[in-house]
Amino acid sequence: MTAWRQRVTEAAEGLFSHAPDPLASTFDHPGDPGLFGPGSVTWRVMCDCSTFVGGVRALLVQAAHPEVAAGVGDHSSYRSDPLGRLSRTAAYVTATAYGSLPEVDDAVAIVGRLHGPVSGTSHRGLAYSAAKPEMAAWVHNALVDSFLVAHRTYGSAPMSDNDADAYVAEQVRLGERMGADPLPDTAMDLARWLVDHPSLGPSPAGADAVRFLAGPPLDSPVRLAYRIIHDAAAATVPTPVLDVLGIRRQPGAILRGRLLIRTLRAALGASPAWAAALERCGEPRPPGVRFRNAPGSSS
Repeated sequence: MTAWRQRVTEAAEGLFSHAPDPLASTFDHPGDPGLFGPGSVTWRVMCDCSTFVGGVRALLVQAAHPEVAAGVGDHSSYRSDPLGRLSRTAAYVTATAYGSLPEVDDAVAIVGRLHGPVSGTSHRGLAYSAAKPEMAAWVHNALVDSFLVAHRTYGSAPMSDNDADAYVAEQVRLGERMGADPLPDTAMDLARWLVDHPSLGPSPAGADAVRFLAGPPLDSPVRLAYRIIHDAAAATVPTPVLDVLGIRRQPGAILRGRLLIRTLRAALGASPAWAAALERCGEPRPPGVRFRNAPGSSS
């Protein structure tokens, strides 16, 4: 590995190393395809570096729902432990996308336990509870739509409308496990559901989240890359949601995002979790795709 690739890899892995490896025991389940499997669109979407943009976009969209934002603001550790929160979220996404079914169910159960006590009242006097299907749906659907839009904007290859619909339909399986409802099953219906949602609105908690996402405490080189990712994410958010968040698109944000993601892709390659899942299923691993937790290893 060349020196610049090594530095980028170490920086990226450092951001996500504050939670246990969600696939540490994945080879205890040989042949288990998990919730989606090697032929799924989900595995193709989630292995690409465009997920960095998708993750930030999802957090922005989620902040546009006042009750969801209040739940995050009142109960989350994102201010005091931002890298821990980032790592735990990434672990959930990795486990549910690439884990065996036991690992998927463990990840869903952990989220359920953490969300159980999350309840209260938003600034507009409406009760919220993370256990409610409609709140779970906003979080889940925002995540699915964001990874999809990020992939179609910043991914390594174009995606057809049929594949986009297949990805959304696959993700309904996860949403059902999370107890989320409703779960639109096409890309167009999903995007429309988010933009037309009656709960959309500004809130103090949402504004706090937006401010934090604009400038989290990161070291200088990472902070610059993150800012490009943030602006690239915001540039793909629908205008009605941006208006609620009080965010303006930055000129050239999509171009800068594409250049950065292309650079990260050259440095990092495809997701090691994808490689591990392929190996677990007995599928050939593309040349040059590495994985950290090889069969029989503890790392």
